[in-house]
Amino acid sequence: MPTPRSTPFTFGYAAVLAATSYLADHAHPAFVHALHQASSTDVAHLARHPVLVLIASALWIVGGIASPYAAGFLLVLTALERRTGTAWAAGVFLLGHVVATLVTEVPVGVAVLAGVLPVGSLHRLDYGISFGVAASVGSLAGLLSPWLRRPMLIAFGSVLTQDLILLADPVTDAGHLIALAIGIATWPLVRQRQRQRQRDRLRVPGPVVSRP
Repeated sequence: MPTPRSTPFTFGYAAVLAATSYLADHAHPAFVHALHQASSTDVAHLARHPVLVLIASALWIVGGIASPYAAGFLLVLTALERRTGTAWAAGVFLLGHVVATLVTEVPVGVAVLAGVLPVGSLHRLDYGISFGVAASVGSLAGLLSPWLRRPMLIAFGSVLTQDLILLADPVTDAGHLIALAIGIATWPLVRQRQRQRQRDRLRVPGPVVSRP
């Protein structure tokens, strides 16, 4: 079973998310909205404080602990961290979070400059862990057997595609599919990392037992 010692990134990050979710549920709504707005990775914030908002936006779960992404975070990140190690699991999550955010928000800024979108689009509310979770799902799928990998990708990809078709939030929904593709692109690296960890475990000598 996973433990804080074996999966420190997942457990530590989950503790932070639990704290921010508790704050979002119990603090004054106006205060929470102000925090979310300040953490938003919209074009205006990315242009002024890119590193700060990329970090701050990943401290919140849209929908709180009850969100499916909260359960997905725990299950997927735990499995990925056990197979690849703490640094690699954190790297995949951050890669999906950062790259998918930039790929979706930069075109918004360009469209505003071109007059295609209104200026208000520069301040759209955008925060949460969903891009990182989607990338982690894509990456983990590459470490599973085909009979688990295919249903997992088909089910998750279908949900993301359906959300995009509904056009409720096309920028974010497109970002989820991009993040999933980013995770899939890491397969050669995470597979190599998993094989290396397996070889390292085999080389670790067991305890020496002396016999009389």
